[in-house]
Amino acid sequence: MLKYLSSLCYAVAVLAVVSTPSSAANKLDEIKKRGAIIVGIDFAHPPFGGINDKAEQIGSDLETAQLLAKALGVKLETVNVSGPNRIPFLVTNKVDIIVASMSITAERLKVVDISDPYGIVPLNVSGPKSDKITGPSDLQGKSIAVASGVTADIELVRVTKGVPNVSIVRYADEATAKTAILTGQEKYLASTLSDLAVIKDQNKGLDLEFKFTMKAYPMGVGVRKGEPELLGWINGWVQEDLKSGKLNTIFVKWYGQPLPTDMKNFD
Repeated sequence: MLKYLSSLCYAVAVLAVVSTPSSAANKLDEIKKRGAIIVGIDFAHPPFGGINDKAEQIGSDLETAQLLAKALGVKLETVNVSGPNRIPFLVTNKVDIIVASMSITAERLKVVDISDPYGIVPLNVSGPKSDKITGPSDLQGKSIAVASGVTADIELVRVTKGVPNVSIVRYADEATAKTAILTGQEKYLASTLSDLAVIKDQNKGLDLEFKFTMKAYPMGVGVRKGEPELLGWINGWVQEDLKSGKLNTIFVKWYGQPLPTDMKNFD
């Protein structure tokens, strides 16, 4: 009897271990049952996400999240995230997914899953008009502001490797990096394609212009590891709304250029 009970308890324990991850992994059903999807968006990084003069949330990532929620048939709830904390917010279950200009990199894919790309993020270096800068080698002796830990930071380190006397000045997030440019603390900025336009809009007299593109990354929706149903649904939605042109319409509206024709093989 003791042997039988021991075997029975072991079987129940094994069943619990096996069944729990499967149940927990089905975030898609949980979202549908809740009737709302909680999405992390960076509202300090226009035009991906921002706040207008009426204190309303705006931006291309917000409109993308709205499109996703509508297709899923649930309400959209947003949580403000930043470049450095968006993945921790996702991993610790503070949000269901991330739609925050998350470029797809091998390093991030070790920690979270990322959907098929719904847009692109060109990473640029901007600087004073008076300075002739056409590539990384011209940054010798320059100080460049960048948000800490974001893809622009990674690419700046890559392209300036071997270039002498380059100083990379890291700020907490994109907003503070842009403030450093606006206040004259820094003259050079490594960032996404959108930041230069935002800075110029805030200070039209600023001596700043696009210099060169370090790299352009596809960006996708961040999903926690072990949620295949949710990731699969999002991938299907991305392909459907790329085909219908809805995602391209959002991109053209905010960035004035169309998405690449072949998003899956974009590099």
